[in-house]
Amino acid sequence: MSTVNKDTLVARAAALPDRAAALQVSPRHLVLGAAMQPPFPAGLTQITLGLGCFWGAERLFWQLPGVYTTAVGYAGGFTANPTYQEVCSGLTAHSEVVLVVFDPVQLSLAALLQAFWQAHDPTQGMRQGNDRGTQYRSAIYASTPGQLAQVLTSAQRYQAALKQAGLGPITTEIALAGPFYYAEDYHQQYLAKNPGGYCGLRGTGVPCPYAS
Repeated sequence: MSTVNKDTLVARAAALPDRAAALQVSPRHLVLGAAMQPPFPAGLTQITLGLGCFWGAERLFWQLPGVYTTAVGYAGGFTANPTYQEVCSGLTAHSEVVLVVFDPVQLSLAALLQAFWQAHDPTQGMRQGNDRGTQYRSAIYASTPGQLAQVLTSAQRYQAALKQAGLGPITTEIALAGPFYYAEDYHQQYLAKNPGGYCGLRGTGVPCPYAS
């Protein structure tokens, strides 16, 4: 497998070919006991978030009250049903992400985004800390246009806070969600299976203004 400049997203024409079959995952969340795949109960909503390495990010979200289920996977790129090795090659353009399904009555989108912004550094481009590559970019993939509008407002408010603290511009990729591809089963709830495993989450220390 060839390699690319991991600071630059690969072009669609140079991306790896699709795989027909999806990767298989456990039907139930190891920690929450909820379904890992749709259909989900009525009244829930979802959003897809990238904060760098998805192991620690998933644990962050499954611990929030109001979250129904989480799953790690790949989004924002071109190759259908990629493997972890393919994503890490930089030849799929995907980001490592967490699908978060939550009850908006118990957990507002504003509170969820506040946790997202504060848990990582959204100004680092194609990396998080020592984890470097396009798959580690900060990303938010909204499930509806209304949700996207709320995300953009939240980003503007956090950008103002970061600027006041002397930090640079937010590089988070913000867009409507495309396909979400589940990662291999061993990645799902990884830090519940491996409590001493790697967690790369590092925030900026700048509080995120809460916006309802």
